[in-house]
Amino acid sequence: MLSFGMPTLIETKTVQEMVALCGELGLSFVELNTNFPLHQPHLLDAEELNALAEEYGITYTIHLNDEMPVAEFSPSVADGYRQAVLQAIELAKKIGAKKLNMHLAEGAHYTMPDKIVYFYDAYLDDYLRGMAQFRDLCEEAIGDSGIMICMENVTGFRDFQLAALEILLQSSVFGLTLDIGHNYCTCGVDEKWIMDHADCLHHMHMHDAKDGKKDHQALGAGEIEIPRFVELAQKHNCTVVLETKTVSGLRDSVEWIRKNGLL
Repeated sequence: MLSFGMPTLIETKTVQEMVALCGELGLSFVELNTNFPLHQPHLLDAEELNALAEEYGITYTIHLNDEMPVAEFSPSVADGYRQAVLQAIELAKKIGAKKLNMHLAEGAHYTMPDKIVYFYDAYLDDYLRGMAQFRDLCEEAIGDSGIMICMENVTGFRDFQLAALEILLQSSVFGLTLDIGHNYCTCGVDEKWIMDHADCLHHMHMHDAKDGKKDHQALGAGEIEIPRFVELAQKHNCTVVLETKTVSGLRDSVEWIRKNGLL
């Protein structure tokens, strides 16, 4: 049976409210989101999180900030973001969160008359060296804790990002997240690459989408062939976040998976 969880929702004002909703819906985990002021690692109380997890019978994953340029050329800028990841890893250890979800930053770009140049692409060796340093730092911090950082597809990986992913995936502490709504909205541009690295697939963001661009819909409300991705998640034993953006959408998604005998 798949392990389904819920994202942080802006309608839930406290961690307790969010965890209570997770327990009410019969879901297995909450994905804490460090984009939210409420979920900054230095503000979260690990003892409180553990007590709530025990009370409601749930666990946690962590979604890192969307913008994490951990291989930025400025050492002080890169170090700031790396320290943010290390803080999240320490929190994860304290609350038993085994998966951190992370986006891969595109970095700044340079607009020329005939094209756009991404700095990470133009200075690829420096960028990849920074990614290797980040990988090694995370590997040391995670140690034998069993935590994995899963890299998520968003707007379509660029070539320099694919090269970075190859470097990160050299370490067993890194894996992949497949976001099926993002996959739909980018016309599946990353799907073949992810399938070619399917042994690294450990996490999934599952939401429906329609009209080519409207994602984060409740399951069954859009055009995605959900059962195909359910089968993929089962095959690779993925944890699955029902990543709608509203409480009502989450409830509808839970109803869909119940009707389909998945929960």
